[in-house]
Amino acid sequence: MFGFFENEQAKKIKSHLANLAALAKADGHIDEREMRFIIAVGKKNGINAADVQALVSGAKGAGNDLPTNDSERFDQIFDLVDMMLADGVVDENEMDFCIMMAEKLGFRKAIVGVLVRKISQGVKDGHPKERIKEESNAFLNYNEKLPSTKLPQDF
Repeated sequence: MFGFFENEQAKKIKSHLANLAALAKADGHIDEREMRFIIAVGKKNGINAADVQALVSGAKGAGNDLPTNDSERFDQIFDLVDMMLADGVVDENEMDFCIMMAEKLGFRKAIVGVLVRKISQGVKDGHPKERIKEESNAFLNYNEKLPSTKLPQDF
């Protein structure tokens, strides 16, 4: 699976998969579609299904190897939200977990709920990931310029 001398990228991927697994377990069980989604993310990152399943079975919560740039942070929260929607049911525990993870990924506490909901709505509407990413970045950039207590009315 992951060796003793794993590099930083491998640690980030492992952490991301553990976060996805923790989200999948937030409603008490891992749905087959959720597991397929986690395996697909693993394969996309060069990890075989057996190794992903082993990682999922031992996953307990958020990992420590968080992304270091905005693009990676967005990709992780996007995957978490996409995972939340994989079984077609948005459980309140899953939504809370996504919001908590967005905070841990470094997004401002004042906007994480809105960000998670914007990503969720974009996925539900069938928008491509890059479009959701661009719109989310515009939202984030706009909110960085605002005092932390104010949010625009249209978000």
